[in-house]
Amino acid sequence: MIEIKGTLNKNDIERIVFGKENIRLSQETAEAIENCYRFLRTFSSQKIIYGINTGFGPMAQWRIDESDLKALQYNIIRSHATGAGKSVEPIYVRAAMVARLQTFVQAKSGVHIDLVNLLIEFINREIYPLIPEHGSVGASGDLVQLAHMALTLIGEGEVYYKGKWQPTAEVMSENHLKPFEIHIREGLSVTNGTSMMTGIGFVNVYHAQNLLHWATSLSVMINEIASSYDDLMSETLNCAKRHKGQQIIAKMMRDWAKGSECLQKRENDLYVENKHEEKVFIKKVQAYYSLRCVPQILGPIWEEIKNAEKIVVDEFNSVCDNPIVDPSTENIYHGGNFHGDYISYEMDKLKIGVTKMTMLIERQLNYLFHDRINGILPPFVNLGVLGLNYGLQASQFTATSTTAECQTLSMPMSIHSIPNNNDNQDIVSMGTNSAQIAATIIENAYQVMAIEVMAIVQAIDYLKIQKKISPSGQAIYQEVRRFFPAFIEDTPKYKEIREIEDYLKRKSF
Repeated sequence: MIEIKGTLNKNDIERIVFGKENIRLSQETAEAIENCYRFLRTFSSQKIIYGINTGFGPMAQWRIDESDLKALQYNIIRSHATGAGKSVEPIYVRAAMVARLQTFVQAKSGVHIDLVNLLIEFINREIYPLIPEHGSVGASGDLVQLAHMALTLIGEGEVYYKGKWQPTAEVMSENHLKPFEIHIREGLSVTNGTSMMTGIGFVNVYHAQNLLHWATSLSVMINEIASSYDDLMSETLNCAKRHKGQQIIAKMMRDWAKGSECLQKRENDLYVENKHEEKVFIKKVQAYYSLRCVPQILGPIWEEIKNAEKIVVDEFNSVCDNPIVDPSTENIYHGGNFHGDYISYEMDKLKIGVTKMTMLIERQLNYLFHDRINGILPPFVNLGVLGLNYGLQASQFTATSTTAECQTLSMPMSIHSIPNNNDNQDIVSMGTNSAQIAATIIENAYQVMAIEVMAIVQAIDYLKIQKKISPSGQAIYQEVRRFFPAFIEDTPKYKEIREIEDYLKRKSF
């Protein structure tokens, strides 16, 4: 059980989102939320406040009659539940729900405590609203998608519960939960903010970090297969360039490579006097860039992922609705905290980084498959009869096409603002689109990486270096071979690709 006290760190969010740990409000936080609600109730009397007694968006110039104030809040929920496309996967919805909760626990939204408690019940009971993938322009927040979340909190719409989609009302009845009733501005408070893009963004950062660890580790194994000189990852070389990410990746590679009998020492081979008299060297003096430049390629990606992590966690713990209710200054502030450019920019940069990582993986895969390049392996690491058998030849088609898709999807979304909402929203972030595209690229990267793992273990078997690679590499080799045995005869590989992909996602570093 995690007690919510206002701010969650990255580990807390991971435990709630991925570990499914239950949560509860601290007494102090609950009191702050209640105090903010009481202040709003008192302060709003006889004043004009956006979204409480005015219409929404460009309709804000119309005053709403006292008798219609509750209907106004229900109307924004129902009218904006207009999403389209397939439903967002539950893990992203769970993260978005936690992000929405974190906005409320900052006690600057003026919502009733019953709304917060019901949202916590949904999270703890793993009741996930049906939220379509399309609908958000990312300014005034994720209005459409969060409206679908709000729809379930008032007992309408559909939810994913116990492995299937069900009417919300039936699930709430089964769990002895009552739909939330509007008090002052809860309809606007749930729908107005960046929580959808933030939740998706957090899941993306988690997987991007995992992919980076894999890319670093597998790059060492590729260099072991190639019997590369180990100075590519040396501390002296990489510290000569003053970038923290490069230095960290190089250290990760050195740590992974400890105990390897495959990597070569340049000083023991090329720096020995009178040892080499040939005019043309059989062994490459320097490896291909996809093997040799790993710290320089993955280093900036490490730095981008760390920056994205900071931005996403900060947004998680921010007040992202509008207006902001502040009891401490006894005022209500109107502005644009719902604008999603912070997340949009980071997701754009993240998807570019993951795409570059995927390109590196694809080039390393090509090295393993291309016998005239590596000079040590049969074509496509084919352990069967050349010409009769095909090894992993066709899997390269999949890896190449998937990488190409990543390259196309890497076009930034944050620069694609389209005015809408009667030009009230005249410049928008497209943050949720960017986050969702980044999620697709991450999924693609896992697929390409799964094919690389298949090729690596086949190459290790062909070269019979199972006991010469580093202990870290041996552990991965053995784990993969338990469910993906060495093969000679041609068989369909689509199930194995999926199984290795799942393994890559589950394995923690």
